[in-house]
Amino acid sequence: MKVVIPLAGFGTRLRPHTYTKPKPLVNVAGKPVLGHILDKLCYLDVEEVLFIVGYLGDQIEHYVKANYSYPARFIEQKELLGQAHALYLAREALTGPLVIIFVDTIFDTDLSALATEPADGVIYVKEVEDPRRFGVVVVRDGQITQLIEKPDSMENNLAVIGLYYIKDAQSLMQSIGELIDRDIKTKGEYFLADALQVMIDRGARFRAETVDVWEDCGKPETVLQTNRYLLRQSGGHVNRVDNSVIIPPVYIADSAQVSESVIGPYVTIAEDSVVRQSIIQDSIINKGALIEDAMLVESLIGDNAVVRGTFDRLNVGDSSQVDQKCNGTIC
Repeated sequence: MKVVIPLAGFGTRLRPHTYTKPKPLVNVAGKPVLGHILDKLCYLDVEEVLFIVGYLGDQIEHYVKANYSYPARFIEQKELLGQAHALYLAREALTGPLVIIFVDTIFDTDLSALATEPADGVIYVKEVEDPRRFGVVVVRDGQITQLIEKPDSMENNLAVIGLYYIKDAQSLMQSIGELIDRDIKTKGEYFLADALQVMIDRGARFRAETVDVWEDCGKPETVLQTNRYLLRQSGGHVNRVDNSVIIPPVYIADSAQVSESVIGPYVTIAEDSVVRQSIIQDSIINKGALIEDAMLVESLIGDNAVVRGTFDRLNVGDSSQVDQKCNGTIC
């Protein structure tokens, strides 16, 4: 089985962090979002993982090669023409069964069952209260008959989470090729949903698989929510702190230094960070950051950032400084 992970977008909803790192490398619960997704692949017989990269794609390649042994290929999407276009760039490498995973998605489901899946495809979904913000599937007699992007009504509430299984990758590639040849776009882009609809209209049998957990990592508030969920699941990790109070669940990297502070609940402190005389709750402190004499809640602090003497909810990018000792200014 092959796996395609499209991750060429700019991640604009997560700026300022995505000015300096691609969205899939944003840290939650001790590792990048991409790492949590790749860990799920251990349940599959993976022949190759194809990463469709774009902006800062070299960082993706470096992270994958340094941390995973999957056979990997990196394909650049130079024009952001949509999901289906991204997949089509890998068409020469795709045969047989295929799993597609979009990196906004942290999910919990049993992928091992795909080895004996009888349907032509599986689209993973979750029931939502208000489906009008999502793409949804329409199911009749156990099969998907239609995909609708941001429906006007509340009738169909099975939202597509960004995880797909296709038994025959070339059938999907042919459908995408038809979209591109006929220039069939939705909102100016070639959508995967449109290509899947072509397959369904031609008789392909797709079913919906409902997941219990779907956590989004597309914007600051949902990154923090995902951090909470993953810390609850793992219980966190704390090796050594100095004269500090820890309120679990908390993840503190072994190389981080925490002293005279109150940390937690729901805090991730990454490698080589330093936290002194601070109170931090429901926040992510990225690698190499310095937090001193501060009280933070619901905050995202970037790599090598410095925060001193402030009591606030912050969203601070890499290598920035917020220092109330500099006359209350950002310096």
